[in-house]
Formats: sequence, C-alpha cells, structure tokens
Amino acid sequence: MNRCSFRILFLIVIIVSLGLLSIYSSTYQKEGELWKLIFKRQLLWLAFGLILFFVMSNLSYRRLWDWTYLLYALMIFLLLLVLILGVVRLGAQRWLKFAWLNFQPSELAKLIAVLLLARYFSMRPAENVRWQAHKLGLFRALILPLIFICVPMGLIIEQPDLGSGLILLLIFIVMFYLAGAKLRYIFLFLAIVALAMPLLWYSLKDYQKERIAVFLNPNSDPLGAGYTIIQSKIAIGSGGFLGKGWLSGTQSQLHFLPESHTDFIFATFAEEWGFLGGIILLILYYILVRQGIVIAKRTSESFGKLLALGISSMLGLQVSINIAMNMGLAPVVGLPLPLMSYGGSSILITCISLGILVNIDKTRTVF
Repeated sequence: MNRCSFRILFLIVIIVSLGLLSIYSSTYQKEGELWKLIFKRQLLWLAFGLILFFVMSNLSYRRLWDWTYLLYALMIFLLLLVLILGVVRLGAQRWLKFAWLNFQPSELAKLIAVLLLARYFSMRPAENVRWQAHKLGLFRALILPLIFICVPMGLIIEQPDLGSGLILLLIFIVMFYLAGAKLRYIFLFLAIVALAMPLLWYSLKDYQKERIAVFLNPNSDPLGAGYTIIQSKIAIGSGGFLGKGWLSGTQSQLHFLPESHTDFIFATFAEEWGFLGGIILLILYYILVRQGIVIAKRTSESFGKLLALGISSMLGLQVSINIAMNMGLAPVVGLPLPLMSYGGSSILITCISLGILVNIDKTRTVF
C-alpha cells in the first residue's frame, strides 16, 4: 500500500472513530436496548465497509468501464423496486429490506452516476460543447447524459428524497465542468434550471416546501418544521471553543436534537468537541477530498481521472451540504455526513468509493 492509499485508510479510521463516539454519545441514554442495537449495527457496517474498501482497492477500476451500463440498469431496477416494495419510515419510502439488512439504493445511485458520467465524458470530452453540438448533435453532447441522470433523480425525488436527488444534479453539473465545458455553458444550464424552479416548486411535497420556508426564516415555525434546525444551531453554539466534553452535550443527551446520530451528527459532535473539534473534522475531510484530487492529477488516463475527480466531488458536496444544513446555511434535505452518520448504505458506498480511489492510484497507466 503506497503513501496516498495509507493516508486514505488512516483518514477513514479516524473519521469513523469520531462518528462512533458521537453515535454512542447521542444514543446510550435511550430507553431499553435500542442504543446497543444502533451502536452494534454501525460497528457491523463499518466492518463490512472496510472489507469492501480492501476488495475495491484491489479490483481494477477499469472493469467498471465494462460494467457501467449494467450497473446503471441495476440501479434503475432497485429504485423502481423501492417504489413498489420499499420500507416506509417517517413518511418516506427509501429502503429495501433484505433479511435484517435495510439498503438505500439512492446512495448507490450517487456512485453509479459518477461512474456513468466519467465513462461518457471520457469518450466525448466536453471541452467544446459548440463543436459537439455541431458534429455529434446537441442531444449526444449534453441532453443524453442529462437524461441518464434525470431518470434516477426523478425516481429518488419521488420516494421522496429531495437531498439525494439534488446531489445527482450537482454531480452532473460538477462533472460537466470537470470534463472541460466552458463556464458560459454551465451558467446557461443553471439559468434554465432557475427558470424551471416555479414548476419544480409546485411538484414538491408540502413538508419539503415547509423546510425551504423554514430555511429562510427558522422562527416562522419554531415548534414544527423549524424545531430541528433551531436545536441544531443551539447545540453547535453551546459547544463554544473547546466543547462540553464527550457524553456531556445537553441537546443530544436530553434528546432536544432530533436525528442526532444520523443527519445532525455534526451538531452532536460540535456541541461536545466545540469549534476546535469542528475545525479539526473539517480539516480531515479536506485532506480526504484532497487525496482524491491528487490521485486524479497523477492519473493520465481520462476515465480514471474523471472518476477520481467525480468521487472526490461527490464526497465534498455531501460533506458541505450536510454541515451547512446543520448550521442553518442550507435547507434540511436529509443527507448523511459521510463516514460519521449512522446508516449502513452510506458507510458501504463511501468505503467502496474510497477503495476505487485507491485502486486508481495503484494503476495509473493508459488503457
């Protein structure tokens, strides 16, 4: 294992360890044996995740090129299956149950979207969209890959899971830019999306509209839709510079903060470890994402380069949006914090993604 690969593994261990401390802290006072079940399940997911990390780090990423469309078809099948047979929790139908395992296909969709776009744009560089539109037709240059992304995005939003659906759209925009598209085409695309916003607004569920309204003014419904974000900001603010200490966070310990071990685990962590702990965590995530960018720079083959950049962007987007959501800087959209939040699907897909990064670094040669 080279130095870059070792750094990624080291960062995984450190971040998941901090996540385990926060999960334990936010659940150990719950009634009955629920906290033990949550903690033991997370340990099991982490064990599986590390196994998959080592498997993917030793499986040539080039095989993914051949499997791309098969994996895409599998993703669509699983997303359709969720709408038919999915497990319903808190009004959302996002999980498939396999024996004791609950799997969330929308997490898999993020990685497969990166894989699909990396293959597509490595075959058809987007450095000159005007040329592609003339030679290949606008359909193949831009609209076709967008359709590939919009199909799973629509199925995910229907669950409903607005956060994961929007992540797919952001992944498309970022990878379109990374493939070499000029900024004016990015801005044109964003302008089209902005013009479509009124139509998208009417397609949202009532609770999703409430979350956006609460984001603009949390105090408009302090005991309803705005309650979670208010408690999250209180938790982060009350941590001060050094934090209250492990097992001493009042907002999470006294259960004022909902979802303190899942979507709002950063607020739990920041309350106990303070501003200093939060900065250290952000630095760890920065180094992790930076390692992916370094691997991409050292890779000469276009598919591997785009895949490494796409995985790094996917992780960076999820970390940024989750932490912004916890701080009240983004609407509450239900995105987990990679490697920290409780949940098997997120842990497994993140470990697989990082394993692919390691393998790209091992095999930096041209097809």
